[in-house]
Amino acid sequence: MLLALLLTTGLSAHADANENENATVAPTGGPYHFGFKKSVGGALPSIKEEGFQPILEQHGAIFLGDTKQKELYLTFDNGYENGYTPRILDVLKEKSVPAIFFVTGHYVKDKPELVKRMVAEGHLVGNHSWSHPDMSVISSTQISTELSKVKTAVAELTGQQEMTYLRPPRGIFNSRVLAVSKEQGYTSVFWSVAYRDWEPSAQKGWRYAYDNVMKQLHPGAVILLHSVSKDNTEALGAIIDAARQQGYTFKPLNELATKSY
Repeated sequence: MLLALLLTTGLSAHADANENENATVAPTGGPYHFGFKKSVGGALPSIKEEGFQPILEQHGAIFLGDTKQKELYLTFDNGYENGYTPRILDVLKEKSVPAIFFVTGHYVKDKPELVKRMVAEGHLVGNHSWSHPDMSVISSTQISTELSKVKTAVAELTGQQEMTYLRPPRGIFNSRVLAVSKEQGYTSVFWSVAYRDWEPSAQKGWRYAYDNVMKQLHPGAVILLHSVSKDNTEALGAIIDAARQQGYTFKPLNELATKSY
């Protein structure tokens, strides 16, 4: 039933299936699947070999925050609900941690109470497009429509009038996608910590999620987690506690002042 629903709404059951793989260098202009060289042993991650760093810099997209500060930015992709977001919100509230949730049109229509709760509890709600398309193959007008529909729906639902952050669906983009999004007032947000967490049928236990996130932590990290993951939900509290024990502070994305590449 869930798979059928996802297919009819243009979403995929595995969400952003390419977002943690190293990108293949594409011809100038893309399209690109966002990828990066992971942080290992505390070293900073890198996008210097993926071919798209100049595009991200040109359009002011986010990959890293200030790499000289032990600050973390927690982001969730909410393409559809799998029963775990209420617990995620509980943990964030208990730990006083801010986050941003990137939502689709499907999510807004299907779980309006959760979207309202995100805003009521002080979190940011970002744009993940209305129907989760590959925005590199649709027209600029269609991109604008995809984004405006989400912004309008969230504003009508929650009163949140500002929506300034976008995560391109499946991490697929080119220069035009970023340019059109920027013209609409959006900063495109990618990530510097991620792992293969988006398949509900391939969960491996909370410790697997914990280890994958903790071994990648670095100053200025933008952490991507999928809210459909049972492992993420069960590991979230331990991740927050351990990161703080290492001297990290969780900050809202709208306080990210320094972009690093």
